[in-house]
Amino acid sequence: MSRRRHPKEIEPPYRDPIFMESLPARPVRITAEYIDPLERLRREKVGDTIVMFGSARILSRDQATAHMHRLRKEKRRQSTPEYRTALREAKSALEMSRYYEEARELARRITSWAMSLGDHPRRFVICSGGGPGIMEAANRGAAEAGGKSIGLSIELPHEQRPNDYISPELSFMFHYFFMRKLWFAQLAKALIVFPGGFGTMDELWEMLTLMQTGKLQRRNLILIYGRKYWDRVLDWKHMLRCGTINKHEYGLLEFADTVDQAFDRVRDGLEKHHLEPDTLLQ
Repeated sequence: MSRRRHPKEIEPPYRDPIFMESLPARPVRITAEYIDPLERLRREKVGDTIVMFGSARILSRDQATAHMHRLRKEKRRQSTPEYRTALREAKSALEMSRYYEEARELARRITSWAMSLGDHPRRFVICSGGGPGIMEAANRGAAEAGGKSIGLSIELPHEQRPNDYISPELSFMFHYFFMRKLWFAQLAKALIVFPGGFGTMDELWEMLTLMQTGKLQRRNLILIYGRKYWDRVLDWKHMLRCGTINKHEYGLLEFADTVDQAFDRVRDGLEKHHLEPDTLLQ
């Protein structure tokens, strides 16, 4: 009796898109979101990272200025309440654009310094959430220094494509937030937190909790950039006064208001604690 053959269209399950998107295949998808970054980061000899967070909504100085100019040309709308609201928002966007430019310059300076340490492995590679705003500024500054940078993008219900300044070979797309957070934390030696909203605070609290509980090294640096913004959003010392954190835990935070301050604090912290590579990717 001849052996029965399978139809040609039958594929192994890993090639079946219906199966791969199914609930039973979730562990396979999660594993892929760990293994793919691991292999690609190893291939690019990334030793460790500096993570930069901040709002996706902050515009560059050029974008904010152009928007203001367009608005001021709309003579017919200038007497309406809607125009006054739009003008107020445009002025705020122009003011906030300083953080885009400062994040860009800080990433450029960190990358230039890190590149002087060699590339076997690459040290202190700038890593962002891959999107626009402060994330774009971080990748852009690294690119302007001639260095590589990482973008850890996330699939969202509204379209948000990776920014144009991420090194293509280090651009990642995640479905699962927790796997994305793992790769933010896994290699980071410093976290620099620019003004942002819920997402920025989520990542900040995640890192602080991991350090507070000893899941990340307490020698890692968390730098809060922009006291004028953050002190109105969060009263850090109120937590200390009320006893919900102690002095040591408050001491996990450092602060900076200028690129010079931030660069000096980041470089000093890295030189003190992290010049010898201890990468998980070797």
